[in-house]
Amino acid sequence: MHVIINVVIKMNKELSKLIELRKNKGYSVKKMADLLNISKKFYWQIEKGQRNLSYSMATKISMVLNMKPDKIFYEDFSN
Repeated sequence: MHVIINVVIKMNKELSKLIELRKNKGYSVKKMADLLNISKKFYWQIEKGQRNLSYSMATKISMVLNMKPDKIFYEDFSN
């Protein structure tokens, strides 16, 4: 149970980081969704942790933000 909670906390931290990076770029949820060719609702659900994030989508998001996926989503898991 403790391991599952730690993973959830780390995922919430990564999702908050995603929101922060999007806002730092000056992008709205709608703009990100348009750049990713997905619906605004779908993207919003990713940011809120209501959708599972595939590696493919993580890669697309990282390309829009000009970062490596590991720097956005996976950095804390390797520490």
